[in-house]
Order: sequence, then structure tokens, then C-alpha cells
Amino acid sequence: MDTPAIRDAATIIVLRDRATRPSVLMGQRGANASFMPSKFVFPGGAVDAVDAVVPLAGPLPEPCLSRLAEDSALAPASLAAAAIRELWEETGLILGATGAWPDAAPRGWRGFAASGHLPDPSGLQFVFRAITPPGLPRRFDARFFLVDAAALSSDPDDFSGAEEELAHLQWIPLDEARSFDLPFITEVVLAEIAGRIHDSAPPALVPFFRNDDEAGIVARLGLIDRDD
Repeated sequence: MDTPAIRDAATIIVLRDRATRPSVLMGQRGANASFMPSKFVFPGGAVDAVDAVVPLAGPLPEPCLSRLAEDSALAPASLAAAAIRELWEETGLILGATGAWPDAAPRGWRGFAASGHLPDPSGLQFVFRAITPPGLPRRFDARFFLVDAAALSSDPDDFSGAEEELAHLQWIPLDEARSFDLPFITEVVLAEIAGRIHDSAPPALVPFFRNDDEAGIVARLGLIDRDD
């Protein structure tokens, strides 16, 4: 069997009710999906070429910008844009600022642009990175972003604009999430998020599950800066 190429991807974890009962937005993949069928996951998917050319309402914060650039050939802005696009496509929720696009929006972004918003990554925090292990039909180098639901420009309970890739979209309390059918890496990321509930600042160090025998399984992005 041919080894699938590793594709760059972005996943977004939307967190609400941080101070009371923290919940995250998740949905269920279809039973016939070729990748992670029937699993509950965060919105996310592969980076598209058009994600590199869309106008952004603001910059990514530091140290997230530097961590995304580390050990990566892809522009951090492309990854952030992909996360915002996937959130829009899979849930109908808008992470953006009111504004007009300077040019016609490319395919994949036309619905978002028609809402009257520019994608706004300023509230995103880069919190995790993982490469899908060998042996699966698809492999992704996924960057996980965390954003507070307060940063959304749309009603967090309105999923009417969602495409049909994810079913049963819902806000799941962190203390109940493990009762759902989750991929292993999603469980790991949830544990990481649970440990950051009372910390609103972006992480200085970002866990990186490489799933690469040559480099080891787990690394930490940001250690180079710490050693300087």
C-alpha cells in the first residue's frame, strides 16, 4: 500500500463558559468517512491554497506566530485562515471582524465574505501540534488552535449555516467529553486544554506529537527560544 502524503491541517477548539462549566464545540464525523469514521472531533481540515491569499482583519499574537513558524514551511497566516474557514464551513460560526474584502473572495471563502466579515485570527492561541501516525489512510500535520467563544461574531448556538460534514454539533462540557467516542489525539488535546482553563495567555511551549521514529514521539515547540 502506498504511504499517504502528510498534508498540513488546522483544527480549532472553541471554548465557552471558562469560568463556570467549560465546554468545547464538537461534532461527529460520518459513519462512512474514510478518516476517523463516527468519531467526535473539533472542526478542522486540510489547508487549502486559497488560505494563503485571504485578507486578515488582524495579526496572530505572539508567541503563537513564532511557534507556528518553527519547523514548518507553511506561513502561519495560512494555518490560522484555514482554522477559521473550517470553523465556518463545518459549524456556520464566524470568527471575524466586520469589514469589506478588497477583492473578490476566492472559492471556499465566498460565503464567509458575503457575511460582511474578514477572518480575524487575533484571538487564536496555538496550543498543540500532531502528525497522524503511520498506517492510516490519511495523514495530517495538524495545528490545534484554541479560541474563546466570546471572540465569535455570530451566535455560538446557531449552526444553521453549517455544511453536513459534522453531525450532532454541540457544546460538550469538558468533564463529560471522555464519555464520547473520541480519537486518541483528541483526548490528549482535551487534557491539555483542561490544564489551561485558568490561564488565558498563549502557551510559551507547544506540545508536538511528531509520530516520527527519527525525531521521537513528543517534542516541545519553543524550547529553542528558551535556550537562547
